[in-house]
Amino acid sequence: MQIQIRPAQPANAQVIAEMVGELLHEIMAAVGSAVFVFDPAETEARVRSWLADRPYKVFLAFNNDRAAGFLALYESYALYAGGVFGTIPELYVKPAYRSQGVGTDLVTVAKRYARSRRWTRLEVTTPPLPHFERTLAFYQRHGFSISGGRKMRVELL
Repeated sequence: MQIQIRPAQPANAQVIAEMVGELLHEIMAAVGSAVFVFDPAETEARVRSWLADRPYKVFLAFNNDRAAGFLALYESYALYAGGVFGTIPELYVKPAYRSQGVGTDLVTVAKRYARSRRWTRLEVTTPPLPHFERTLAFYQRHGFSISGGRKMRVELL
């Protein structure tokens, strides 16, 4: 298997939206709750717009011309982080490509990109534990450490 990692373009919005849907459905199935609302058309339009405007960076993993996974990044700002840093809101590898180095390749490219942007760090929130202990272990193997707290939200719209 020959995996290539490429920066996504607005024309890749549909394939990214499809994988976002797969990711969200996988999380909801594991936790047994509809914690996300997913609209494929809205997601595709949002990805296309964000990629065109550049606040959202996506790296796509391909096996030949077949999408195998993706990692998304955006720039964040916080005083506690010592300046500008990156956040990984989504990382997904299709089940057929897991445990074959695709996720590692995506994280490696994300770290390289983060260094080129002079970000102080990368942060990621794992899906709910204990359902996704393997995901937590994956990030820890790649140098991420638990920084405490829980991800929380309040719906505004």
